[in-house]
Amino acid sequence: MGQHGKHRALVGLALATALVPGAAAAQVGCRLALLLALDISSSVNAEEDTLQRSGLASALIAPEVQEAFLGDPLPVALAAYEWSGRHRQAVLLDWVLVDSAEDLLIAAQQIGRSERSTNNFPTALGYALGYGATMLRRAPPCLWQVIDVSGDGKNNEGFGPEAAYREFPFAGVTVNGLVINAAEFEAEVDLIDYYRTEVLRGPGAFIEVAQGFEDYERAMRRKLLRELRSKAVGGLDGPDLPGPFGALVLPARGDEG
Repeated sequence: MGQHGKHRALVGLALATALVPGAAAAQVGCRLALLLALDISSSVNAEEDTLQRSGLASALIAPEVQEAFLGDPLPVALAAYEWSGRHRQAVLLDWVLVDSAEDLLIAAQQIGRSERSTNNFPTALGYALGYGATMLRRAPPCLWQVIDVSGDGKNNEGFGPEAAYREFPFAGVTVNGLVINAAEFEAEVDLIDYYRTEVLRGPGAFIEVAQGFEDYERAMRRKLLRELRSKAVGGLDGPDLPGPFGALVLPARGDEG
């Protein structure tokens, strides 16, 4: 079977399972394993780091995001980690099944109160993705798996995303990107292109853009809504959300697993 044939078969299986709630509940414990990855490389100063953590925590408990988390019979498995240099990753929130507003509030508080583990290491994006793939291996069994990676720069230490996708278990994993543009417009376009060609992975993968760390909460809220409200895989997009910067659905590398 060719690559496209494999995708069609996987999509068909996922859609069939999603359409039969009883069968889904018997096979999996949740609809989505969502893993959030925060950039704490040396380009992120202390104020920006605080904006990122507090922004993520606030986005998680926004009323519309809570509704998206809790508006399905199957819960969402949520986890988060921070990343910078080659061996500088740390878990902020280990896997938790979110099936109540209280679960979501506790998760948001844990992320919001977390403290940065380091502040003077480069941007090892390939290592960060590999770490995420390893975390997903111990996630609860879910219909879909998504890594939601935020960053304000390109890989500049160690192997890059391409090697990570080749060497780590990414079969069935979608990687979305939140590009934090803290520079001029030209730099933003360049980083968007980098994420499009090097970071995005899987059918329907997309980019959300934050115009600086002050805009992180808004961008993350939009991104979470898109990921949580999507009911299928294989390039079927979520809702067309309003706002000054739409989520960019871009051609991404396929599932090579």
